[in-house]
Amino acid sequence: MSFPSSTFPAAFARGLRGGFVALVFALLGLPGLARAQIAVGDAFPNLATMGLTEGKLPDSAGRVMLVDFWASWCAPCKASFPAFSRLHTAFAEKGFVIVAVSVDEKPAAYAAFVKKWQPPFTTVLDQAQNLVRAVKVPAMPTSYLIGRDGRVRSIHQGFHGAATERELQQSIEKLLAEQA
Repeated sequence: MSFPSSTFPAAFARGLRGGFVALVFALLGLPGLARAQIAVGDAFPNLATMGLTEGKLPDSAGRVMLVDFWASWCAPCKASFPAFSRLHTAFAEKGFVIVAVSVDEKPAAYAAFVKKWQPPFTTVLDQAQNLVRAVKVPAMPTSYLIGRDGRVRSIHQGFHGAATERELQQSIEKLLAEQA
């Protein structure tokens, strides 16, 4: 594409600014511009090798698992915990597990959040940011729904109340119905 000489510098500058803004958004983990490293169909990293602390990982072999990345300072994360508690209650006995991974850098912030919300599902702390870096989580919160085969089946960026809960419920039911 060619630009008249008088408009080329302006068009070039707009392109640079747009690229710079996209880079800044990606580095900050803001939604819409950043992309997750792990995609639908990929094997999810082995949680046991990621240096997660503050909780005991459940046995997830042959189970449907939701791995949710959250932070104590994240308002949508706070809204998601009651919904995840309901999902846990509805499906835990059918082979469903939730692992909520905090990306907080301060264990006290993690502990205060967990004490306040008292989730019935597993919570762990990724203080060293090993897992969040491996997955390249695009925003807080982001959840990865993983099939019995250990592969990502869907990714849910953000939490949008009842709509997200319904979508997850339907996906979980479908995955639980699949043969191992």
